[in-house]
Amino acid sequence: MKKLVLTLLLIAAFHLGFSQNRYELNSEWKCLPLKQVQAGGEQISATGYALSGWKPATVPGTVLTTMLNNKEVPDPFYGMNNEKIPDIYVTGRDYYTYWFVKDFKETAAAGQQVWLNFRGINYSCDIFLNGKKVNKTPYKGMFIRKGFNITSFLNKDGKNRLAVIVYPADVVGDPNGGQGGDGTIARGVAPQYTAGWDWIRPIRDRNTGIWDKVYIEKTGAVNLKNPHVITYVPGKRNTEGPQQPARIRMSAELENTSGVTMNGVLSYTVDGQKTSAKVSIPAGQTTEVQLPDFELKNPRLWWPNGYGKQELYKTNIQFTQNNGQVSDQESLSFGVREIQTTWNTTTNSKEILVNGQKIFIKGGNWIISDAMLRFSQARYDAEIRYHKDMNLNLIRIWGGALVERPEFYDACDRNGLLVMQDFWMSGDCNGRWQDPAKKDDQWTRRQYPDDHHLFLESAADMIKMVRNHASLAIWCGGNEITPPNDILVPLRDSILPKLDGTRWFIDYSNSDEMSLNSIGGNGDGPYTIQPISTFWENKTFPFNSEVGSVGVGDYESLQRFIPEKNLIAPEYTGKDKHGRAVEKVDSVWTYHTYDGVGYEAFILPYGKPENAKDFATKAQLVNYDQYRGLIEGFSSHMWNWYTGVIIWKTQNPWTSTRGQMYDYYLDPNACLYGLRSGSEMLHSMYNPVDGMVSIANNGFQQKTDLMLVATAYDMKGKSKLLNQIFCYVEPSTVKKISSLKPMVDALSAEEGLFLSLQLLDRNKKVVSDNFYWMPDQKGNYSGLNKMQKTTLKVTTRQLGSNKVEVTLFNSAQNPVAFFNRISLLDAGTKQRILAAFYDDNYVSLPPGAEKKVIVEYTPESGKKYGISISGWNVEATYTDIQ
Repeated sequence: MKKLVLTLLLIAAFHLGFSQNRYELNSEWKCLPLKQVQAGGEQISATGYALSGWKPATVPGTVLTTMLNNKEVPDPFYGMNNEKIPDIYVTGRDYYTYWFVKDFKETAAAGQQVWLNFRGINYSCDIFLNGKKVNKTPYKGMFIRKGFNITSFLNKDGKNRLAVIVYPADVVGDPNGGQGGDGTIARGVAPQYTAGWDWIRPIRDRNTGIWDKVYIEKTGAVNLKNPHVITYVPGKRNTEGPQQPARIRMSAELENTSGVTMNGVLSYTVDGQKTSAKVSIPAGQTTEVQLPDFELKNPRLWWPNGYGKQELYKTNIQFTQNNGQVSDQESLSFGVREIQTTWNTTTNSKEILVNGQKIFIKGGNWIISDAMLRFSQARYDAEIRYHKDMNLNLIRIWGGALVERPEFYDACDRNGLLVMQDFWMSGDCNGRWQDPAKKDDQWTRRQYPDDHHLFLESAADMIKMVRNHASLAIWCGGNEITPPNDILVPLRDSILPKLDGTRWFIDYSNSDEMSLNSIGGNGDGPYTIQPISTFWENKTFPFNSEVGSVGVGDYESLQRFIPEKNLIAPEYTGKDKHGRAVEKVDSVWTYHTYDGVGYEAFILPYGKPENAKDFATKAQLVNYDQYRGLIEGFSSHMWNWYTGVIIWKTQNPWTSTRGQMYDYYLDPNACLYGLRSGSEMLHSMYNPVDGMVSIANNGFQQKTDLMLVATAYDMKGKSKLLNQIFCYVEPSTVKKISSLKPMVDALSAEEGLFLSLQLLDRNKKVVSDNFYWMPDQKGNYSGLNKMQKTTLKVTTRQLGSNKVEVTLFNSAQNPVAFFNRISLLDAGTKQRILAAFYDDNYVSLPPGAEKKVIVEYTPESGKKYGISISGWNVEATYTDIQ
C-alpha cells in the first residue's frame, strides 16, 4: 500500500511538472568595485575562486544602497550628508562599476529547463555562470527584462556561482543644479531625476546596480511568457446588482526550447469555466497563441476608488503537453473593467469613463517610491493606501522616473487607483525649452536618448510587464514633451496597438489631446502657494496634469532629517521687485528644497512663528487649507470647467520639503487630510469668494433626503445656526444651495470664526463633515491666538489586532477644540508608528461634540501602543491603548 501511494505521488509530481517553480536570488550576494578586482568573469564565476575580502551586497539594490548598508557612506537623506558622497560625474564611471557574485544550489532534472531572469539592471552588464559568459549579446538599458536559459551552464554537483559586472550609464550627466542637471542624463534610457531636480539632490551613483529582482525559474520544454488578458465591458454599468456579460480575451507567448515540435493545450479557468486551445509549437521557436474569447456571466466588476468595489479574479494560464505534463504556467490577477474616453465639448477636454460611467479625475503625481530604488511591497502598500485615503482615484507616474514595478500596480489594483503612466521623457531634459543649465542646445536634446531602438525595445517590454493590471488606464509619451517622431510614431501606431490597444494614449502630459483652454492650447500649474480664492474663481486648464505647491511636515517630521542646529524657522522678509515673497532660510532647509515662494507669508496671518516648531505647527494649517481649497475649487466646476486635476505632487522619494502629503518616512501631514476632506465623494463646501454653499456628488446615484446644517462658532464656542435645509443632488453634479457670505462676513469681522458644514442622511448620520476657520476682516486669524486652552476626553477601544478606535469628546462648556493631530505611538519610546492610517486627522470638535477616529497599523509582537493628541488650543495628552 505504501509503495502504491508513493507511486501515485510521483506520478502526480510528474504531471504537475515544473509550473510556478520560481524563487528569488535576494540574499547572500557579495560585491567589490571593479578597481579592486584583477580577475575576469570566467575566473570569478568559477566556484573555486576565493571571495575572501568581498563585502556583502544588497540585491535587489544599487551600488549606493550597498555602500550605505556597509556604512561606507553617510545617509544621503539626512542633513548635508549627500554632499559628502563622491559624485560619479567627478569620480568617473569606474568608481561605481561593481562586480556582484552569488552562490546558489540548483540542478536540472531530465526534461527540465532552468532560467535565470533579471527584472532590471542599470545600466549595462555582463553575466557569467560557472566560468562561462551567459549573455552572448549586450544587455543594456535600465527598463528591460532579460531571461537566460542556464540549463547547460549548471554544475552537475548543484553548486553554482553567478557573477555579474554592472556598469553605470555611458553618460552620467553633470549635476549642475538644473532640472536633470545639464540634461545629458537623458542620453540614456533611465530616470532623469538622478542628476537632480527642484525637489531632489543628485543620486551619486545614478542608481547603478542590479536594482530589481533576480530569480530562478524552472519549466518544462515549453516556457510560457507574457500572458495577456483584456476585458471588454460593453454599455453603461451600475456598481451594484446583476450585470450583463463581459468578454475576456487571453493570449500568451510559448517558447519551445526543444529540438522537436511540441504539441499540447493552452488553457485557463475563470469562474469554474475552462477556456483552451490546441497548440503546436515548432522546434526552437516562440509562438503567440490567442485563446477563444470567453463570455463571463454576471461579472464582478472593478471600479475606481470611491465608486465601487475593486473585484479581482485570479487564474492560472498553463501549457499542458500531450503527455499530460504541465510544462509551465503563470498566475494572473485581473479586474474586469473597460476604460473609455470621450471629448467634453463644454470643458473642451477629455473625460475618462470606466465601465461606461464618467469619472471626475482627482489625481496625484507620483515620482518613485524611493530615490535609491529600495522598493518593497509593504512600502508600496502604505503609499497607495495613503492615496486611497486622500479620496483620490488616479496616480500619474511622472516621465522623469520609470515604469513602476508590478507590486505597485498590484497595490493600485486592490485600492482602486487608476494609473497614468508616462514614458521616459521630460520637457526639461529633452529640449522643450531653452535652458542655460543644459550642455546641449534644444535641437540636440530633442533627439535624446542616443539609442532610439533601445527606447522602443524597453517600452515594448515594460508594456508587456504591466498591461494586465486593471488600474493601468493611460499611457503618456512623456512629461511636457512628445518623444522624437521616430519613437512616437511606432510607439503610438504599432507597439501599443499590438501589445495593448485598450487604453488611452496621449503624446505628452499636457497635450492638446488632453484639454484646451479657452484660447486654445494646454498647460499646467499654478505651482506655488495660492490664495484659496484662486482655485474657485481663476480657471486653469480643463484637464490639469500638474497643479499644487506646499508640503512641509510637522516638527517631528523635520527632526528626522534636519540637524537640531539647523531647525531654524524660515523668516519672511518682504517682496522682491517682481512682487514675489522673499524669505531668509537656513541652508539645510534650502538643500532639502524648501519652497520659499510665499510659505511664511501665508503663515504670518496666524502670528509670527516663534521657532521652527511653531512654524511647522502653523504650516499644517496652511497645508490643510491649501489642498482642501484646491480640490474644492476644481470640484466646484466639475464638468463645467474641468474633467480632471492631478496634484503636483503627492509624495517624495527623498527628504524634500515640497509637494508631499506625507514625508519620505511615511508620516502624513495636514495636506493629506485637507485633501481627504475636500475630495469626499459626497461633499458640502463653502466658496470663499461669494459665500455660496454647494454640494458635490461624485457618485452615480442621486442623493435625496439630505439635510445641510451650517453652524458658526465664535472663539469662545458660542454657536449660531446659519442654515438648516433639506436638499438633494443629482449624480455626478455640483448643486448650489445658498450663500452665507453676509452672515459669515459680519460674524467673522472682528476675530474670525469657525464654520461647520454638515450633511446628514435620512438616518441623521453625518455623511460629510467640513470645518472651516475664517480670518477677520483684515485677513488675519486674530481670534485663534486668543482662544482659551482646553482639554479633550480621550478613550480607546481595540477593534482588532491591527485596528483601534479613538473617541474624542469636547465638553459643552469648552470652546472649540481646534485642529487636533492624532498620533499612534510606541508606548515605550513614545515615537510615532509609521506607517499608520487614520480615517480622519487634524480634527476640530465644537462644544459638546464627539468624534471617533479609526487607526489602522501593522502590529509587532510584544509591542504596546498608545495614542497622543495635540491641538491648537488643546494640551498634549497621551493614552495607553487598552
